[in-house]
Amino acid sequence: MTLFSRRRWSLAITAVAMMRSMVMAPAAPAKSRAAAAAASAAVKGPWIARDRDPAWRAQKLVEAMTLDEKLAMVHGIGLPPLTGAGAGSVAGNARLGIPALALSDGPVGPGNGATGVTQWPSATNQASTWDTKLTAEWGEAMGREFWGKGRNMALTPTVNILRVPLWGRAFETFSEDPFLTSQLAVAEIRGVQSQHVIATVKHFAANNQETLRGSIDVRVGERTQQEIYFPAFEAAVKDADVGAVMCSYNRLNGDYACENAALLTTALRDMWNFAGFVVSDWGATHSTAKAANAGLDLEMPSGQFFGEALKAAVQSGEVPMSRLDGMVRNVLTGMFQVGLFDHPVPDSATRVDTVVSTPAHQRLAERLSEQGSVLLKNQDGTLPLADDQGKTIAVIGNAGDKGASFAGGGSAVVQPSHPPVSPLAGITKRAAADVVYAKGPGGQLPVLAADRVTPPGGSGSGFTGTYYSTRDFTGDPLAVRNDPTIDFGTGQLGEYSLPVLHAKSVRWEGTLDVPVTGIYRFSMDITGIGRLFVNGQKLIDVNANERSVLGEGSIELTAGQPAHIVVENVPFYLSFGSFEVHFSHIRLGAQTPEDGDPIAQAAQTAKDADVAVVFASDFTAESSDRPSLRLPGEQDALIDAVAKANPNTVVVLNTGSAVTMPWLDRVRSVLEVWYPGQEYGTALARLLFGDVSPSGKLPLTFPASDQQGPWAAGTDQFPGNGTTVQYSEGNLVGYRWYDAKDQQPLFEFGHGLSYTTFAYGRLNVANLNRGARSTRIKVLVKNTGRRAGAEVVQAYIGKLPTAVETESQQLAGFAKVYLKPGQQQYVTVRIDRRDLSYWDTNAYRWVTPTGDVPIHVGASSRDIRLTGQLTVR
Repeated sequence: MTLFSRRRWSLAITAVAMMRSMVMAPAAPAKSRAAAAAASAAVKGPWIARDRDPAWRAQKLVEAMTLDEKLAMVHGIGLPPLTGAGAGSVAGNARLGIPALALSDGPVGPGNGATGVTQWPSATNQASTWDTKLTAEWGEAMGREFWGKGRNMALTPTVNILRVPLWGRAFETFSEDPFLTSQLAVAEIRGVQSQHVIATVKHFAANNQETLRGSIDVRVGERTQQEIYFPAFEAAVKDADVGAVMCSYNRLNGDYACENAALLTTALRDMWNFAGFVVSDWGATHSTAKAANAGLDLEMPSGQFFGEALKAAVQSGEVPMSRLDGMVRNVLTGMFQVGLFDHPVPDSATRVDTVVSTPAHQRLAERLSEQGSVLLKNQDGTLPLADDQGKTIAVIGNAGDKGASFAGGGSAVVQPSHPPVSPLAGITKRAAADVVYAKGPGGQLPVLAADRVTPPGGSGSGFTGTYYSTRDFTGDPLAVRNDPTIDFGTGQLGEYSLPVLHAKSVRWEGTLDVPVTGIYRFSMDITGIGRLFVNGQKLIDVNANERSVLGEGSIELTAGQPAHIVVENVPFYLSFGSFEVHFSHIRLGAQTPEDGDPIAQAAQTAKDADVAVVFASDFTAESSDRPSLRLPGEQDALIDAVAKANPNTVVVLNTGSAVTMPWLDRVRSVLEVWYPGQEYGTALARLLFGDVSPSGKLPLTFPASDQQGPWAAGTDQFPGNGTTVQYSEGNLVGYRWYDAKDQQPLFEFGHGLSYTTFAYGRLNVANLNRGARSTRIKVLVKNTGRRAGAEVVQAYIGKLPTAVETESQQLAGFAKVYLKPGQQQYVTVRIDRRDLSYWDTNAYRWVTPTGDVPIHVGASSRDIRLTGQLTVR
């Protein structure tokens, strides 16, 4: 089976539903499900006893099941027939009163086309709050929305360590640090599962890149697994009683994750005593006996390996009946543990149009965006903005309006409950000052007109399009035709937009007239794969298999020297056996120097204003990694030009992860807002005008360049050699690497400014006595500024007193405190014994060495205010 993201499965669901054709078994119709629910209520059996242990209830239920009933519990039933029905399902059992499992993306709320739900800020934003109480509140609200849409299994949270800031799913996960990731994951899971919705911690394990994710073999040492890549999963199991763990697409040290006994049995079951079930990522199952015997419990989205093939394997003894019983027991234990039997969800078919996003949820989304935004620079107190009548604020950039990124792509896509609030709208509504806007470069450009292009033959106008039945432009063409413009389709799902039916790839060629010398700009709005070459130079390279994506590029051309243009397109394509789904759209736009210089126009708008706020964004998604840390398009050049035109320039970064900032020294202030969800503009305006003080702290390091960081050492480290990827940096991930190599990043882990200031004093460190599981440190924090604000106190431990090499510092505790001007408060931070330990590969266990451990307390990993010593006895 081809490997697809769940978002791509969701797109296929829509297309298939629209074509009234399904190739997999459909879910039971609404009447049948209603009848099953009624029958379930009358079921009698010992497992209905709510006061009994979940594992006991599960065992009693397994004992009552037939072989076919057991098999039905360990695989999905295929794609849901309707948009908004979720990512997949497992059939219920009316005879025994087993509710169906309705699985749903995603990491930031109900996905798969669900409407009437809240589009929350990204997980990176949540991590930047460093606030577990707020994260738990978010998890609870999100759980209510999953439940309200009839979905009792949420495919969240993503806890893969951010090893590489170029990762396409960086925005989905929390942090580069295992401790911070663990604390936030536990808080979210507890919140979600409090609403009787199973949380699914993912992707186990070492899924840290999209490049070749379906086959890449991650080579990572045992100690690094235990200390860096496993802790968040372990915490989810031990501290949050997570109901499900999703195994990843990649291989780990040779074996696919979903048939890796070292992961699914040794780590999960033997070491952590996981009681719930392991579910495959969609299409990540590669075998029957090996996967089942290794510890996989549930294959999604269908039963290619765990249907009839598993039945035959059980009957032949290749998979013991006891193992099948264990698989079913694990699934049922997770369901009982979270309350799916005792608190059944409504039928999802009846909840498609139900609105579950409430005003309270929208206010929470706004608050999360505020608390998770990080003030990176604020020279001379440029922020908050003065809001005086008679002043002019220039909002600059496509990302300040229609080009804003509210959310990332892939399985994390969530439809907002109302049109998202753009930065321009939020600022304009809030400001007393006059607000002017200049778009600058970027965004979809006007379609490149036919009269500007000549086909390769030298006569006529437009492009010559060569259409192929293959996906790689090979074989005899289906058609060769003249296409005046490259403008096909609307981007609607289910629409096959190319004019030649059954074409799976197309190449257009033409010669662009170049009447004047200057910068020629191009845009490509596309669903599918698209590439633009001008004079042999690749300007745009887009893999938009998740949704419509805009690619941008520019090149300087000389008057009188026509430019050769080649455009390649591979439509979005899915295959289910003999059944295929194709849909795409493509629109090639262009802007010539004759149309004006958008950067110069934006700079002039900025020059005439009292302050300029420049917005820059990116869009990242599952299925592809970023090629560079640079902002896409001409956004760096735009910021540079505006900064030269107006000394009071503020930059707002609307990105999924770290970016480089070649203009940093020339701007006054920089605010990182990540992907802030549907309430973006409202939250941003409150931050810019000082209604609330920024309090976010970076959960990841911002490198100074593409060449900085262990992953930049060579292709063996990232993205691999095509077969394997080497995690040769060991534990030196994120700030650990910068500390060990004495490198200066652009912004360090834990960094974040405020509109007020804080002083630290009176550090008190309690020792960790023999037998104690934790100790505490206390520090006095005072708000020494004139505004109310919040500070995150961060506690790092130094090298452990052992001959085994440990890092120079590791985050071991944190606490967030809100203080009024002049207010002071003792802040307590707990340090666990586990966080004063290392993994002993010889003894295969955690070891806590005795002796003195340095303690560093501060406002970031490099802004240490106090030091002390903790004695471990």
